Amino acid sequence: MALTFNNSYLKGFMSDHEIDALAPFIKTSHDMLHAGTGLGNDFLGWVNLPTDYDKEEFERIKKAAKKIQEQADVLVVLGIGGSYLGARAVIEVIKSQMYNNLAKKTPQIYFAGNSVSPSYLQEIISLCKGKDVAVNVISKSGTTTETALAFRVFKKLLEDKYGEGAKDRIYATTDRKKGTLKELSDKMGYETFVVPDDVGGRFSVLTAVGLLPIAAAGIDIDALMEGARAAQNALMDPSVETNDAYRYAATRFAMKQKGKAMELLVSFDPCFATMAEWYKQLYGESQGKDGKGLFPSSVTFSTDLHSLGQIIQDGSKMLFETFVDIKKPKQDFFIENDPDNMDGLNFLSNQEMSIVNATVMQATLLAHSEGGVPCAVLEMPTINEYEIGYLIYFFEKACAVEGYMMGINPFDQPGVESYKKNMFALLGKPGYEKLGEELKAKMGKE
Repeated sequence: MALTFNNSYLKGFMSDHEIDALAPFIKTSHDMLHAGTGLGNDFLGWVNLPTDYDKEEFERIKKAAKKIQEQADVLVVLGIGGSYLGARAVIEVIKSQMYNNLAKKTPQIYFAGNSVSPSYLQEIISLCKGKDVAVNVISKSGTTTETALAFRVFKKLLEDKYGEGAKDRIYATTDRKKGTLKELSDKMGYETFVVPDDVGGRFSVLTAVGLLPIAAAGIDIDALMEGARAAQNALMDPSVETNDAYRYAATRFAMKQKGKAMELLVSFDPCFATMAEWYKQLYGESQGKDGKGLFPSSVTFSTDLHSLGQIIQDGSKMLFETFVDIKKPKQDFFIENDPDNMDGLNFLSNQEMSIVNATVMQATLLAHSEGGVPCAVLEMPTINEYEIGYLIYFFEKACAVEGYMMGINPFDQPGVESYKKNMFALLGKPGYEKLGEELKAKMGKE
């Protein structure tokens, strides 16, 4: 059993013929993707990655992960956006959001270089005190401001602590041949792994970018790739009738045509929260162009039903929901009967808590559907490496095909560069002096 798309709750909101009418556009987008004739075709390495990945590097990743487990109490992963989010998502969904607090034989893993908050950086540094530390710095260029700044700090921390031995505790995931980080790594003797030229950051979780931290956490990356490979094979059919990823893509596309502005990805397990953050980058950065694209958002129920449930149920009908239904949780809990029943909850007794959680999901689906909110469901058998590998590829392919249907390049991110230019100018980076003066004038500053 694999991930499936269930659109039965869309009855009354969308007819089957609306999806069927999009079949030719799905087929054309599928052909463009696999023939490499669409926009952004320099970044299609992820399409066949589950079968065509670098097997030699894959084995080096597993060896390096084992070395990190043996040498370090703490692994600090430095990266931003796609350079860290996928790895963090996989670790938290498969292991736990509380991974660092659990008893385990693998190192604690902290993520830095994803902001310029001094408080956050100081907190990570304090968590490393008195512990053996390794660092995985992830940057194709080596000059990404947030990551490079954090690496400057942790590089010095390791050199002060280990001297010449620091080089054996720094692992760089960067460009194969060029760039500041690659040059530094070659000079200092860091072990390096490759950010592929043809795989963009948000599609890179199944490359060394994501796999090294994931493997260091004790996750079976062979099974992760096996799941992705199963999805690659299963989602090759260009038919919208039989390809669930394409049916999901067509549903999102049709919802936008119907005036919906937002997709709300709904999960009922907190461990999925960071996976939803990865989904938000994937879709937001891939499809938010030329005034197009649904705004990707997420909630964790039943927690967020007590804060956002009201506006979802009775507020503006600008959104639709996609529920992630995990059929079998990683762990369950049996609810025993209480003879006193002081809390009045004996109606829940003598059953697994997962049954209660599933019932909450069904009740929410019915309430929101009846309240005028279109709801679809992604059904997952369980959470493990195989299923998460499948889910990652499912989302990637659905996102790319829908992007081509929209007439955009799903693989660039021109809008991201705007804030960077302004940041460089306001911080006084050489070469940005004129823009800096213009921006300061707009801000009323000398």
